[in-house]
Amino acid sequence: MKMIVSDEIVALQDRCTRSWHVSPGAGNGASHPVADDDAADEIVAWLRAVELQHHANFELWHIEDEARRPGALDSEIAGVKRRIDKTNQRRNDLAEELDRVLLNWLEQRNLPSETAPLHSESPGLIIDRLSILALKIYHTSEEAERADGPEGHAKRNRERLAILKEQRSDLAGCLDALWRESLAGARRFKIYRQLKMYNDPSLNPAIYGRSQETKSL
Repeated sequence: MKMIVSDEIVALQDRCTRSWHVSPGAGNGASHPVADDDAADEIVAWLRAVELQHHANFELWHIEDEARRPGALDSEIAGVKRRIDKTNQRRNDLAEELDRVLLNWLEQRNLPSETAPLHSESPGLIIDRLSILALKIYHTSEEAERADGPEGHAKRNRERLAILKEQRSDLAGCLDALWRESLAGARRFKIYRQLKMYNDPSLNPAIYGRSQETKSL
């Protein structure tokens, strides 16, 4: 059994992206069938984790669009910025969760090898990048097909689309190679925690400093 098959992950991200643009709330529910055995259940749970992480990126993409809406009031942009921070934190937490799932699965098989060379990027981070590429490809395809686009718009976006697809193919191949080498004991990876500080009231001086000022008044 393979936990990682990049073609399967890419197809899932593309399928979900199309579906969520039709029904944006669909990402909050399970989209995979109930499996009949433990091994299949494990794969279903893994793909569900991939889907949840992709949905965080899907939400973040469209919230970022709102922040750039012409005519938006400063108060509206401030609210959007808070939503961006919260969603981006969830996106990163879910990418770390992907690595936790994989490392737990490998640990049951006495992997990864402690003596193997360390890879600088984890599978979770690569899958996060693939998720963003899926969104870029979807929206660039839309722009390439826009009937009301300015002169040269379609051609420019077809060129961009070709680059994005090549980049995704390259990255998917790197993910497969990393997993293949991890299973063979020739490569290892770790969870690289983001440890973001700006969302933590005890670590962001703009927050705890303001709190201290208020207390002194």
